[in-house]
Amino acid sequence: MNREKLEAKAQDPHIDLSTVTVLMPARDEASVIGLSLAGLRDQGRDLSVVVINDQSSDSTAEIARRWCADVLDGAPLPVGWAGKLWALEQGLQRVRTPLTLLLDADIRLAPGMLQALLQHKRQHGLHFVSLMADLRRKSFWDRLLLPAFVYYFKLLYPFALSNSRSTIVAAAAGGCILVDTDVLHKIGGFASLRDSLIDDCSLARHVKNAGFRTWIGLSRGVISMRPYGALSSIHEMVARSAYTQLRYSPVLLIAVTLFFAIAYWIPVIAFLQAPAPANVVAFFAMLAMVISYLPILYYYREPSYFALLLPITGSLYLAMTWSSALRYFRGVRSNWRGRSYAR
Repeated sequence: MNREKLEAKAQDPHIDLSTVTVLMPARDEASVIGLSLAGLRDQGRDLSVVVINDQSSDSTAEIARRWCADVLDGAPLPVGWAGKLWALEQGLQRVRTPLTLLLDADIRLAPGMLQALLQHKRQHGLHFVSLMADLRRKSFWDRLLLPAFVYYFKLLYPFALSNSRSTIVAAAAGGCILVDTDVLHKIGGFASLRDSLIDDCSLARHVKNAGFRTWIGLSRGVISMRPYGALSSIHEMVARSAYTQLRYSPVLLIAVTLFFAIAYWIPVIAFLQAPAPANVVAFFAMLAMVISYLPILYYYREPSYFALLLPITGSLYLAMTWSSALRYFRGVRSNWRGRSYAR
């Protein structure tokens, strides 16, 4: 079930947001940043917004300035830094408020979403609140693969365990994070994780290890405006960090491959070819697989028949993971936003 979720509340249009500064790193985001900034304008009054223009080659900075945002032209990327973290580290120097909202330039908040974040953080005594964005789903490939992205993320990082005081699991979704500013300073700012490619979970890990409380959940009010559409676009999004999730371990890669085969394809083959009672066991294994995926499909309002396609979906994600590993073996940790990070 999807117990960990937070939706936008009825909005107070006069809510005072002077305690919050938004840090928005942006690199070649001209197609979406105006929508993101428009969403912030509708959250309340006196909200500070800093856009860090990360060496964009398009009109990202000009569009941001039209929305009256404080635009910081980022310095060139130093060796040993990931681009987004370097942008955030520069922006952090301008924050003078007790709270910082880390928001990707392709994320639009529904009216009342920031108010809901603030209330949830205060009511539960949290220091760090993160919400997974509702990824834009227009094409067949989007609808087949993007809900499964959340499904597999939750398998890797169980939300209930991440939201507990246990330090075994720490998870976050980097598109939308509300955090105490002093917590960021106490963990050493973004320099403490400067070369991380999975920066959101690394940040949550640092915050949790420092003794602070973190929380992650789903939301339909945190809306990704980035279009995917094609299988190749989703592949690039997944392959940039899939092998990093496995800690660049060939052993874990083989283990994941065996897990996908056992979980998805062996039950299907056994159901079609094995005699009774093996095919009965295989049927219930397939049924469990389908049932486990249904809550995510229901939450994102996608047809339940996509659960029947989970073996195909899983195989595509496994192929993307192998693609990520092959890149690493060729000497490239990741490619993203026009930057290549060497092994």
